[in-house]
Amino acid sequence: MFTKHRSIRAFLVASALFTLAASFTILNKTEPAVNGRDNPKVEKLRLQPGFKAEHLYSPSDNKQGSWVSMTFDDKGRMIVSDQYGGLFRLKIPAIGSGSSAPTVEKLTIPKAMTTDTVGMGYAQGLLYAFNSLYVMINNRSNAKFSRGSGLYRLFDTDGDEQFDKVATIKEFKGEGEHGPHSIILSPDKQSIYIVAGNFTQPPAMDKYRLPAVWQDDNLLPMIKDPRGHDAEPKVPAGWIANIDPDGKKWEMIASGFRNPYDIAFNEVGDLFTYDSDMEWDFGLPWYRPTRIAHVTSGLEFGWRTGTAKWSATWPDNLPAIVNIGQGSPTNLIHLKDAKFPAKYKKTLLAFDWSFGIMHAIHLKPSGSTYAGEREEFLSGIPLPLTDGAIGPDGALYFLTGGRRLESDLYRVYYEGSESTAPVAATPINKDNELRRSLERFHATVNPSAVATAWPYLKHPDRHIRYAARVAIENQPVAEWQDRALSEKDPISLINASIALARLGKAEQKNAILKGLTGINFKGLTESQQVDLLRAVELVLLRMGNPDAATTALVNKYFNPFYPSTNADINRGLSKVLVTLDAPGVVAKTLALLEAKEQPTNLTAGGETATASAELIMRNPQYGLDIADMLKSMPPAQQTFYATMLSVAKNGWTPELHEKYFKWFNKAFSYKGGRSYVGFIDRARKMALKNVPEGKFAYYDKLSGGELLSKNGNDIAKVTYPKGPGRQWKLDNSVAAVEGKLTGRNFENGKNMYEAITCNRCHSMRGDGGSIGPDLTQLGTRFSTKDMLEAIIDPSKSISDQYAATHFTLKNGQSVVGRLTNEDATAYYVSQNPYEPEKTMKLLKKNVASHKYSPVSIMFGNLINSLNEEELKDLMAYLMAGGNEKNAVFAPKSGDTQKGDK
Repeated sequence: MFTKHRSIRAFLVASALFTLAASFTILNKTEPAVNGRDNPKVEKLRLQPGFKAEHLYSPSDNKQGSWVSMTFDDKGRMIVSDQYGGLFRLKIPAIGSGSSAPTVEKLTIPKAMTTDTVGMGYAQGLLYAFNSLYVMINNRSNAKFSRGSGLYRLFDTDGDEQFDKVATIKEFKGEGEHGPHSIILSPDKQSIYIVAGNFTQPPAMDKYRLPAVWQDDNLLPMIKDPRGHDAEPKVPAGWIANIDPDGKKWEMIASGFRNPYDIAFNEVGDLFTYDSDMEWDFGLPWYRPTRIAHVTSGLEFGWRTGTAKWSATWPDNLPAIVNIGQGSPTNLIHLKDAKFPAKYKKTLLAFDWSFGIMHAIHLKPSGSTYAGEREEFLSGIPLPLTDGAIGPDGALYFLTGGRRLESDLYRVYYEGSESTAPVAATPINKDNELRRSLERFHATVNPSAVATAWPYLKHPDRHIRYAARVAIENQPVAEWQDRALSEKDPISLINASIALARLGKAEQKNAILKGLTGINFKGLTESQQVDLLRAVELVLLRMGNPDAATTALVNKYFNPFYPSTNADINRGLSKVLVTLDAPGVVAKTLALLEAKEQPTNLTAGGETATASAELIMRNPQYGLDIADMLKSMPPAQQTFYATMLSVAKNGWTPELHEKYFKWFNKAFSYKGGRSYVGFIDRARKMALKNVPEGKFAYYDKLSGGELLSKNGNDIAKVTYPKGPGRQWKLDNSVAAVEGKLTGRNFENGKNMYEAITCNRCHSMRGDGGSIGPDLTQLGTRFSTKDMLEAIIDPSKSISDQYAATHFTLKNGQSVVGRLTNEDATAYYVSQNPYEPEKTMKLLKKNVASHKYSPVSIMFGNLINSLNEEELKDLMAYLMAGGNEKNAVFAPKSGDTQKGDK
């Protein structure tokens, strides 16, 4: 695969190049094939010991699209869907049959109209059940494909093995990657569960497990994503519903997700999902990692747009059982039916599309819910995982692809020495059974519900308290509001007040607040203090600020405890006290801006299961943002306080304003996700509305206004491509550039060089990064075609000197990074290109094998944001080695320089 131009590839690893100046001879060793594999598509996979993988089929090679969903029918055949095309059915040879090639047929489905070119497809959810095929279309209706997003049911009415009838169960408003997704069968096989992302408007339901009174419910000033994502938020965000086979009865089970793609039941009938993050929020206090949720009845998971996201510590939502970290969740499977060792029989398998990892989440009962222990079950680079299922043979089948990427079908099975026989289900413990008994009162009015549930408002188990409160909320308010107002137990009072704040009347706010401020705050645990603050916050949000006397009472109650030594409590205190304009709150909050950053427990579990640095080299396109952030991590707690203070109108002095607005200037020096700068600027602009008359210009400049682009979303010193960009390929890029690099624009070439981030890793004429090689002499050694080929397809040929290394550990886990050194007992691996001095130590005794990654740590097509003139200027700059006096920049006779200025 290597060509004579392999050295140029090393020189052009641009923004994603992770390199050190050492040479590593140890990696020249030849390694044995793992599990006897010799297929490159299988060789890249890293599996747990005892498992074997087979590559079965490549739909991309057969021009059948990129497959993203699958199911098995009642005859053991696989049915799949192309993300942007039709349905296919596969007959797959048995394991050990001597053949792995399936037979594939495209299913012919009745067309919706004469111009319909597909009939049925564009599916992100498939389920064969009740002698029919359920298809969840995720697509915008148009002239060529009139069936838009919705749930459809296909029948074979004449027994000819083809679906000849299509029934529409429900059409949905919402499409795209946050549209409607998967469909699964209920544990009793009598009904169906569906899941949809946060851009999918839920239809009217016959029943709601959680009363449908959703609001944003966050006192932190609302700032929507400054780049316009989720600009029209749809509360209750992502949701899960249960329906009967005919789709006549709909019941909302849970809500408050961002974009869960799939759901799965474990062996005792508890439901789980894998929810996504918003990577543009990296470094901001409202960022939430991808996470595994136990989907209990009436669950509110707290996703809201922009700054309105809920803390997982709040009592009116429930936390994740495992916070995975950054990623793009797709499939979720429970392995109860897999012919795998006993260790995996009570395990979830969560697919991450971005970083190519299957996370095994080993579930262990913990009270009425579960604790989860994560391990890496399977990974590959690249491995854009889309969907998977356990086949009738007990093997794991999975797909890769999506977004028109190269697509493949694999099979994984166990061939080790451990038994794969079925194991007994874990008996449901008393707490789990208690929670379920309380959930029977959800979505129903029952005269015994309040009396039964009320004692459990103070139960030590958080999920039981939650189930009890939701049971009470489902009953007429008149039956329990007086009991709530007269409650004496502090914990029961807090949770009853939350229920009344959500469903009561505004005139009850003073009474609720007087009751809550009668609780001994010092006598509460820290988590109970968070709960109390949340109850007060909900009263202010739902019912409005209290009268003057009650406001003074609340301020007097909380002010002595602010600031706290607990960051989560400080967030709650700052919101309540700033909202109520408490005496001294501005000075106290500003002091926290200058204090040491306090760790928070906002993920209700703290650390994520995957370290951010570990992901960088698994996918440089996404990892680059992570690397940049880790190099200069924003102070999230300070950002929270600064955002809260943006609405404070009183209590300011010139000295306090100076400190405050200088903080914003400093904040722009940190790195975060794509929306970080825009969020900071929106808070800054809100704060500028409250400065004294005539001081706006002064504080605008002091706070960094001159640093920003016109829209406030970027730092102005960076020049961005004007575009429009295009999908540059080698042939069209060479045709656009070769022989045309005369009279180019030096400044624009330099700007484009910086815009596609070459300067982060490489130096040019002594200026730029020091991670990668110097590019000054590039044009004296290589042609424009060489350079373009390396930029567009950097993985085609990779220099050993700059390759990442994929370590496989003996426990089946893997580590990807740059080998910087080794000694007799350990390897030292750097994973962050912007902090190469930080290394992790891998003991050699724990390493099973290691090899170069077959994928360049530079992501391809860096130039796709450039238009033709910008591409010419960039290539001229590279060919000239950054020398402004090079002939390529000399104006043509009688002409001016070309290119965008």
